[in-house]
Amino acid sequence: MKTSAFLTDSTLCIGCKACEVACKEWNDVPADLSGWSGLSYDNTVSLGARTWRHVKFVEGLPEPGMGGNGPESSAWNFSSDVCKHCENAGCLEACPTGALVRTEFGTVFLQPDVCNGCGYCVVTCPFGVVDKDREDGRAFKCTFCYDRQKADLKPACAKVCPTESIQFGELEDLRQRARGRVAELKKRGVEDAVVYDPLESNVGGAHAMFIVRGDPRTYNLPHNPEVPTAYLRRGWTSVAITSGVVLAGTLLAFLSSRARGL
Repeated sequence: MKTSAFLTDSTLCIGCKACEVACKEWNDVPADLSGWSGLSYDNTVSLGARTWRHVKFVEGLPEPGMGGNGPESSAWNFSSDVCKHCENAGCLEACPTGALVRTEFGTVFLQPDVCNGCGYCVVTCPFGVVDKDREDGRAFKCTFCYDRQKADLKPACAKVCPTESIQFGELEDLRQRARGRVAELKKRGVEDAVVYDPLESNVGGAHAMFIVRGDPRTYNLPHNPEVPTAYLRRGWTSVAITSGVVLAGTLLAFLSSRARGL
């Protein structure tokens, strides 16, 4: 069974938001527009319980190396964001009901019929992707179109993308394709093109990679995402050491008092 992944190339994105629409239509995700946001032409604003694909608009006069075409001209860049389906997924590790599972495609699937709305997955996601629906009470996120994959179909967002900014395929193949694309861009003079795939972080890499220009943080992609549960081992180790010291001290005091005949 192949390990599925997305490669989102922001240098090809035209901001049409077809991926957002296709995601909502296929997955029957409710509308989430509450009015005019004032943030460029982006009214969905961010990923959430009712937005599983989100095209971020980066508009304005950027600093050098921050995703623009130069400090002397205005920039207007787009990038379609999605759940990263982390290799080490904090949401999956924290879920107490087993609502979050690793699929045969290597992706992270949230089963809404098992979710109890506790919200642990929300606070343990290092990318701020998982979100609780205010009306429903349960958590929701991108399913990587698990039902379509089982039928050997592309996820809806990748299917409709008119510029192939969103590519779907096998994880290692896409990693290789991303490196080749960045090398090609650099040859064309796009020196600030980078691949975002947090392999060196405790997330251990993602099943949703990105090609962006400049600092990935401009596109809401943190340099060093951290899975909070990684600190549990350190915490329990500290507790064990402290308990051992206390126990040893108590035993020593007991033995000492007996030696003095008390």
